[in-house]
Amino acid sequence: MSETSVTADSRRERLERYLRERATDGEQYVKSKFIADDLEMSASEVGALLPEVDEATETLTVEKWGYSSATTWRVVADD
Repeated sequence: MSETSVTADSRRERLERYLRERATDGEQYVKSKFIADDLEMSASEVGALLPEVDEATETLTVEKWGYSSATTWRVVADD
């Protein structure tokens, strides 16, 4: 596995943990730019990783919800 793949995986895993913590009550709406600030990533990087998180886990559902000055994502913690 290349170093770039390891870095992308670790960033995706960090993002997944972050989302899981935020969605403990079931459902959360988030914007990439605010997640990026919290995780010290770029908003575009977070936006690219969010669909990967959705694909990689069965316990979180991540879907693009809307766009108003920045993309809003709906995150649901599945039971």
